[in-house]
Amino acid sequence: MYIAQELRKKNIAEYILYMWQVEDTIRAFGCQLSRIRREYIEQFDYTDEQKEEETDWFGNLIRMMNEEGCRERGHLQINKTTLMMLEDLHRQLIDSTKFPFYTSEYYKVLPYIVELRNRGANKKENEIETCFNSLYGVMMLKLQKKDISPDTAHAVKEITTLIGMLNDYYFKDKSEGLEF
Repeated sequence: MYIAQELRKKNIAEYILYMWQVEDTIRAFGCQLSRIRREYIEQFDYTDEQKEEETDWFGNLIRMMNEEGCRERGHLQINKTTLMMLEDLHRQLIDSTKFPFYTSEYYKVLPYIVELRNRGANKKENEIETCFNSLYGVMMLKLQKKDISPDTAHAVKEITTLIGMLNDYYFKDKSEGLEF
């Protein structure tokens, strides 16, 4: 909860990836709050009050996962909504002539997006979701200490640049408003 709150304020892209990881963490513990509390939350250097708040947060996420039917796979609606906001902003940026650097980076990344989408199971996912799925997949491979090919590493570097730019525009739009 504490990490999610900070990331949401500072880096919306990292926030989404973190929340996807939280969803998978909940699944890894069988959606059992008692196990999450005992085996996961207890390992952090939190006060008793913070542990209770964290437990409540995880409990709410588990409830939402059950209600939304994403116990086994998929993402919570709150995470889907955040991703849709980024996709909407992405569309506005590439449809405008006022953001040439973003558009240029997008066209650099587009072949990777097309290739990734063609390899994936969901060929209808939007471009930004494809980018996030690739970033999350590589993050999981790194956590498992698996090799990443040079081609994949290069694609992820370009995707990271695009998503970083989108992240910056997201916060600029929130603080100042962007003119499209």
